[in-house]
Amino acid sequence: MVRLSNTMIGVLNAITFLLSVPILAGGIWLRQRADGTECEKYLAAPVIAVGVFLMLVSIAGLVGACCRVTCLLWFYLVAMFLLIVVLLGFTVFAFVVTNKGAGDAVSDRGIREYRLGDYSNWLQKRVESSKNWNKIRGCLADSKVCRSLEDKQDTLSRFLRDDVSPIQSGCCKPPVSCGFTFSNSTQWTGTSNSTDPDCATWGNDAATLCYGCQSCKAGVVATVRRDWKRIAILNIIFLVFIIIVYSVGCCAFRNNRRDHRNSGYKQGAYA
Repeated sequence: MVRLSNTMIGVLNAITFLLSVPILAGGIWLRQRADGTECEKYLAAPVIAVGVFLMLVSIAGLVGACCRVTCLLWFYLVAMFLLIVVLLGFTVFAFVVTNKGAGDAVSDRGIREYRLGDYSNWLQKRVESSKNWNKIRGCLADSKVCRSLEDKQDTLSRFLRDDVSPIQSGCCKPPVSCGFTFSNSTQWTGTSNSTDPDCATWGNDAATLCYGCQSCKAGVVATVRRDWKRIAILNIIFLVFIIIVYSVGCCAFRNNRRDHRNSGYKQGAYA
């Protein structure tokens, strides 16, 4: 029974090591792609970091448990404890900064519009930062997020009933309050008497659209808010699993220390 914890840690870390290999390979592939977008290259660094971290920790746990190497198990437990603290902190933080904000329905129809001021100050500042926004804008342009709307030959009434994502609503069309004439999903003409600065920022060119609009930033924040809420819920489940694994690791660590003490006593008795 006392050896069960070592076996469980060994099996769990063998699985983790196998999972870290494709994660690390995927990050390196994103970094090395000759035709990769700036967005993909920007995402490559955290993917590589996660892959390296999982690989090192799983190797430490695997060798420490199977070969009874106490120092490696100690390193493993410290790393797992730090992971628990980071995940717990991020989960609490994610719930706090995503507590505010929701899109407003346009004239009781399906499409919704988003205002940057409705969200937490922390998210607003991060998105409004010129350095951050230039990267985000480049990612949006590279990913051609508006292309799916360009292929639709909708009427205005049908377009307003479509299931449009927050980013598409904010970045691929002008605000409805501008009063522009609908040509197609990404082509709007006419002049506007609205005081909304987004109306003057809008352009029909595919590289312009509303990528410089406040509504586009709000759409990005709305997407981040939705995704962070989902991640926070998954983190809670993952935290429970990590805490269980950490507890098993503590048992394995105690087993190793007891084995070393017993072997020391036996050597002393025979000396």
